[in-house]
Amino acid sequence: MNEGAAGSQSTPDYPGLEWLASMAALVDEGGLIQYANPALENGLGVSRRMLQAQNLGHWLDCADLWQEALLQVRGNVFSSKRFDCMMRLRDAVQVQVIVTRTDHPEGLLLVEVVEISQQSRLEREEQWHNQAQANKELIRNLAHEIKNPLGGIRGAAQLLHAELPSAELQEYTQVIIAEADRLQTLVDRLLAPHRKPHVVGDVNIHEVCEHVRTLLQAEFPQGLTIEQDYDASLPEFRGDKEQLIQAVLNIAHNAAQALQGRIATGDARIVFRTRVARQTTVARQRYKLALVLHIVDNGPGVPAELKDRIFFPLISGREGGSGLGLTLAQTFVQQHQGTIECDSQPGHTDFRITLPLP
Repeated sequence: MNEGAAGSQSTPDYPGLEWLASMAALVDEGGLIQYANPALENGLGVSRRMLQAQNLGHWLDCADLWQEALLQVRGNVFSSKRFDCMMRLRDAVQVQVIVTRTDHPEGLLLVEVVEISQQSRLEREEQWHNQAQANKELIRNLAHEIKNPLGGIRGAAQLLHAELPSAELQEYTQVIIAEADRLQTLVDRLLAPHRKPHVVGDVNIHEVCEHVRTLLQAEFPQGLTIEQDYDASLPEFRGDKEQLIQAVLNIAHNAAQALQGRIATGDARIVFRTRVARQTTVARQRYKLALVLHIVDNGPGVPAELKDRIFFPLISGREGGSGLGLTLAQTFVQQHQGTIECDSQPGHTDFRITLPLP
């Protein structure tokens, strides 16, 4: 093993492990680390040089399981052994540890450590991605099926309106025309993300947030505080500024409407928080850097029965809502290879937008 495994060279010995989202190490028969990937280095908060020849079991609160797994895999009882335990990262977290035999000439074993919460998040992200694709196809088909007969209904109502002799009867055709126009507006909103060209330019996420903040403060001048917690080191990136403004506005506006009770008492709060994430997985791809925008409010939270469906079209927890705001936000963010996640409980709802950076 040369010093590249300890991080002193720019080219690692095991480039395939460098890009893993999960923490990984190669250990000898005694569990001593011979190579650690960046995810493990970041998770433990210890440099690879310092991790060299340290026993990985030192950070695991399950010494017996660790030694048993090493013994059984090393002795060819199993080609792979996995177990759950607590691991001391910056905080104690529950992880799944997988020990696997390799063909390494020195007999090194591959150890992969996956946070249980991270595993669940990736599975949930995959599910949301698949559902979003199905939603888009459904929306396009449904909107086109509605659009054609809707034009015929409105045209017939206009002709009938001109032929009716009394204003009293014309009120009925006016209702038909008005409702047809309302449905036309809904259909146009459904089709908008798929019609509008993707206009790419340099985007500063803080300019996006400030634009949305100005719009919200104009609509809710009293009782709503909007806080900014920005990471000034975030670079600009290539994207469609108007789409991102609309995505952030849809989320923040939903939050403001959910805060009506607190706005009335004067203690409603929305926070825009930006951070950098390193070595993270976004939309099933690994990136060295990503931008994370949190839109946090102190409202009542997302109703439990809607938590798994909030990004579905036409699903709304508010009377009179169209149920399209979050669906469109998700579509715009996904067009930037990003993701939206939501963590909500009463008093704290956090919509998290993650976008890869160059």
